[in-house]
Amino acid sequence: MARLPHEVTSDILCRLSVKDLLRFRSVSKPWCSSIDDPYFIKLHLSHSLKTNTNHSLILSHWEDHFISVDYDLFETTQRLNHPFGEQRKTLQILGSCNGLLALVDDKDGIFLWNPSTRKSQVLPFNEIGFSLPSSTYYGFGYDSISDDYKLVRMVQSHGNNDEYFHSEAKVYSLRSNCWRRIKDVCFYHKFSREFGFLANNALHWMVFKTPQSRNQELVGFDLGSEEFRFLELPDGCLDQILRFHIKAMGGDICLTSSYRESNNFVVDVWIMKEYGVKQSWFKLISWKEPYFMPCSIVALPVAFSKDGDEVLFFIGYKWFNWGRWIDSFVWYDLGSQVVEDAVIRGIPTSFDVTLYVDSLVPLNSNAQQ
Repeated sequence: MARLPHEVTSDILCRLSVKDLLRFRSVSKPWCSSIDDPYFIKLHLSHSLKTNTNHSLILSHWEDHFISVDYDLFETTQRLNHPFGEQRKTLQILGSCNGLLALVDDKDGIFLWNPSTRKSQVLPFNEIGFSLPSSTYYGFGYDSISDDYKLVRMVQSHGNNDEYFHSEAKVYSLRSNCWRRIKDVCFYHKFSREFGFLANNALHWMVFKTPQSRNQELVGFDLGSEEFRFLELPDGCLDQILRFHIKAMGGDICLTSSYRESNNFVVDVWIMKEYGVKQSWFKLISWKEPYFMPCSIVALPVAFSKDGDEVLFFIGYKWFNWGRWIDSFVWYDLGSQVVEDAVIRGIPTSFDVTLYVDSLVPLNSNAQQ
């Protein structure tokens, strides 16, 4: 039998799941070498991202249990056993990027984990500590310019009545497996712990420009230049809100604001189509649901459907989770504006959700496992 050209073989393999590829590594040494090749790993990841395949929802339950839900087949769920020991009871996902999860425990220990390959890594100890009460902001993402995965940790101490602030920021590089300090931040964060999100090669957080400010602003940290910049939000989007949330969806920055209008609970979803351009914000969804309870509900868009015609929403009852009120998902049809339940069996009644793409992306082989 004639052997297929390498390019054809790679094109076929990049369409397979990570689970299948890990099995096929044992077929032969050439296959193993091809699947482990860095170029093929990027090719496979690129195909998954472009075709919106090999995606999963990671459900975090009680901060130590993780469940994977196949995004194509909602019936398929799998318990993920993290490798960091039973003693770590408060692991939280601080970021998800290209198949790698960054996690943090209650003692600020940080870990990287690829659930698909079951590889993990403990990050070197990073001491940033202040005697005064402090807040810590994290972010994790891929820098396409340096072809490196970076994790940002910013710690800021708070004095009495907010009259004194001291901050320190460091960046971890997966390639070098070390931390280094960057210039101090030009803003203030007042919450104990916040996780940023990745969009357009930058990590983002909602912060305050001054200690006295009551209004939060969006700041981005470019992973290539390692510079901070502020981005403008759409006018009036936060005027009447009960709560808001900002994240990335479909590669763009996505702002969700929830508010009361007459007898309706309204959820607006804004998308920034051109990064950094205020005029490019547009309202993708304005969803009115009178039976929702604004004092208790969290309605957040998670991801577009494969064809882009629907948006998956996470519905969470964070302060009202008893009786029939359980966390769930719904599909919102962008054309008809019809909402349908997305039933997933065998999942917890309360959870947080993270979008994840299965990949072969490796960790630093020289680091602590």
